[in-house]
Amino acid sequence: MASTPTTLTLNDGTSLPAIGFGTYPLKGEDGIEAMVAALENGYRHLDTAVNYGNEAEVGEALRRSGIAREEVVVATKIPGRFHAEDLALQSLRDSAERLGLEQIDLGLIHWPNPSRDLYPQAWRALVRARDEGLVRTVGVSNFTPEHLRRVIEDTGVTPAVNQIELHPYFPQEQMRSVHAELGILTQAWSPMGKRNAPFAEPAVADAAAAHGVTPGQVILRWHLQLGSMPLPKSATPQRQLDNLDVFGFELTDDQVAAITALGRPDGRLFGGDPDTHEEM
Repeated sequence: MASTPTTLTLNDGTSLPAIGFGTYPLKGEDGIEAMVAALENGYRHLDTAVNYGNEAEVGEALRRSGIAREEVVVATKIPGRFHAEDLALQSLRDSAERLGLEQIDLGLIHWPNPSRDLYPQAWRALVRARDEGLVRTVGVSNFTPEHLRRVIEDTGVTPAVNQIELHPYFPQEQMRSVHAELGILTQAWSPMGKRNAPFAEPAVADAAAAHGVTPGQVILRWHLQLGSMPLPKSATPQRQLDNLDVFGFELTDDQVAAITALGRPDGRLFGGDPDTHEEM
């Protein structure tokens, strides 16, 4: 079986775990406990956002876990209402304060909101925050090829990451190709497909039976073999463990292709087209 890396090297020379932990919508004491369990179960990447409303809980979970700060990557995102450059920079400072961190490991723009046309300012703020040491690595979320090329041309800085909707019903082949061309890591939100998870699809179920694993493990393994970094979320400790336990088997090329072929033109979970969706 071919070796699958457990860490991924980014275009700025830093690295991320091959699988991260999505924290939406974990809040309050229950949310903290779920995140502490995730860290104890081996996750080393926590993905949050201003609009998730749980940055304080993420920071508290990290402290309660007792795991050394340098071992855990914490990512957060600038919301649309703070895209103006000075507001974006302040948003990052405020996020660091809520998280209780001196440095944010990965800072992203949550959505481009192109009708407002301020995302290039938010990107300049991220680059500035990186240069000032407030953020280690800079990236984006839900950007199209046009959005990516514009910020690269504007600053000369290529995002290290683009976090996009990606699951078997929406495999994002064009975006993954563009990312490969530009040297950008693909991160996947809702990597299972949430309520539409294709666990019963023959392409998934048959692969699970063949390898003696769960359908969810098959989907996460599919992500890894595509070169995508999935961000699964689960508050259940056993499922957290299962979601990390995907390095002991390998899908065949035919199995990967069959899962990718589940893609649909209308495969998005909601109307989240980055050219039209607005999130403030």
